[in-house]
Amino acid sequence: MKVSIASTTASTGKRFLTKQSAQPQAVGTPGGFFVGFMRLPHPSSSITAGPWDVVVIGAGAAGLMTCLELPAQLKVLLLNRNTSRHSSSRWAQGGIAAVTRPKDSAESHAEDTLKAGAGLCDADAVRQLVEEAPHCVQRLQKLGMAFDREGDALATTLEAAHSHRRVLHVQDQTGRALVEALQEQVERRPNLLHRRGVRATQLWIEHNRCYGVQVLDGTLLHWLSARAVVLATGGGGHLFANTTNPAQACGEGLALAWQAGATIEDLEFVQFHPTALKLEGAPCFLISEAVRGEGAVLVDAQGQSPVKELSAGDLAPRDQVSRSLIQTMHHQGVQHLGLDLTPIPTGQAEARFPTILERCRELGLDPLNQPIPVAPAAHYWMGGIATNLQAATNLPGLYAIGEVACTGVHGANRLAGNSLMECMVFARQMATIELGSLPRLGVHQRDSSPEPCCQKLNGSENAESLTRAIADLRELCWQKAGVDRSAKGMQQSLASICKDLQHIGEQPLLKLVSHQPKEICHRLDDTARRDLNLLLDLNHRQLTSSLLLEACLFRRESRGGHFRTDAPAAMPQWKRHSRQKRGEDLSTRPVRS
Repeated sequence: MKVSIASTTASTGKRFLTKQSAQPQAVGTPGGFFVGFMRLPHPSSSITAGPWDVVVIGAGAAGLMTCLELPAQLKVLLLNRNTSRHSSSRWAQGGIAAVTRPKDSAESHAEDTLKAGAGLCDADAVRQLVEEAPHCVQRLQKLGMAFDREGDALATTLEAAHSHRRVLHVQDQTGRALVEALQEQVERRPNLLHRRGVRATQLWIEHNRCYGVQVLDGTLLHWLSARAVVLATGGGGHLFANTTNPAQACGEGLALAWQAGATIEDLEFVQFHPTALKLEGAPCFLISEAVRGEGAVLVDAQGQSPVKELSAGDLAPRDQVSRSLIQTMHHQGVQHLGLDLTPIPTGQAEARFPTILERCRELGLDPLNQPIPVAPAAHYWMGGIATNLQAATNLPGLYAIGEVACTGVHGANRLAGNSLMECMVFARQMATIELGSLPRLGVHQRDSSPEPCCQKLNGSENAESLTRAIADLRELCWQKAGVDRSAKGMQQSLASICKDLQHIGEQPLLKLVSHQPKEICHRLDDTARRDLNLLLDLNHRQLTSSLLLEACLFRRESRGGHFRTDAPAAMPQWKRHSRQKRGEDLSTRPVRS
């Protein structure tokens, strides 16, 4: 049914502030207080079990915009696994793609998107993206997003595979500016509680419908009931040893959805960004494609172009540029190539890319006079939880938005600037979200005492061994499922991961999570909580890595972000989406028109 004020506010039995409130008030709620429109969290107090109208999991651009688009009368819980403000959205440098210039058109934006997607973009999703994008830009401006300007017009730049300058930006900090603008508005939204440091551990599924989520909330493991759950947990770049993504981008939302029975699509398609900073002892740092859009060029140690064979050169699609760089690095026996910024006027570079230049200088580099050392790194996952044009999954009550979702927009390879816009466009669909009924079974209430849990790790496992296993798994994924793949290496890796996955699944703490009754709450001691977090990290990474490898082995061709050295050509019979669902064999579906 469609949402209505009467059906939602009457069901909560709680008082919440609305925008019509004449004076600021303090309204007590378990887990926090609403003071005016601001929430002051009390981490020592657990979240009320509900019922909530909507639980949003993830507080990057997709999760924040979802909260702003949901009808204001809904009682919303926003969960953020991190206690910090880090998210992949915040790290995004390049910009947001939308048609804002008279000489550009939605048709051109769609054509560029379809071309980059290598035959696997769903045309209906692409149309929705390009047609709604300009409206989303206007919405963002009203929310306080201050894009760079050229006189009275919005400033735009050119990024790879775009035929027009249509990528809007805020210097080289677009993601950060976007997240901060959205956060400020979310803090003012009525009827919303934002809790950091809370981890979703399992989705509540009954009769093929989502009714809520299980969470690790401080020391408490318990269930929350909701009429809808929105996954906005980001992608899986951190499954690979070399990545531009933060540690939480490990495919956790995808793992939760697959375990619940949601359909997964196109996991084989991973975008490897060609230009991540590659310096011994320093973490990967994205050097935005916009740098090449403004004139920077890729060079090898001899000053030659490693992409001269590509028709679009430095601005060819990212999968082509990444493969060219990897091949050149292998041929020359080096760990990185160079990105030469000298073609960009100094003043222009300083004004446009202050964050990148500052970061390079902090590491002792001279980026305006010497090439920046760069190499490809995992950057974006085109695949994810399959959704329709309303962001709904195949499980009623479960939605997915942002990189965790597979909307059909990106196909086999994402067009630069489309990912942040995809968050905005599909979050916009939440304005007309359809909410289901509440579960019949009750959940644990705060007035009853939690059951203590002091469970230890079994066998030889300890915190150090679990941490080491995660690092080894990331290296394995990079070596066997990175830019170049082959059946032999992936088959051996998959067998090893599946064996390890089965072994770790025998740990009692993971069994506690999977078998916890809805009416029970457990209080973990500090050791059990630490160990459970590590077990979940490893378990979810093993699961998503195995699903990735299965999809890579299933597609016996090369297309977009999926390249196999043992099947290097695209095949017409594979112009279909791959599909994975728990308990079923891998299958395909046709591309939508």
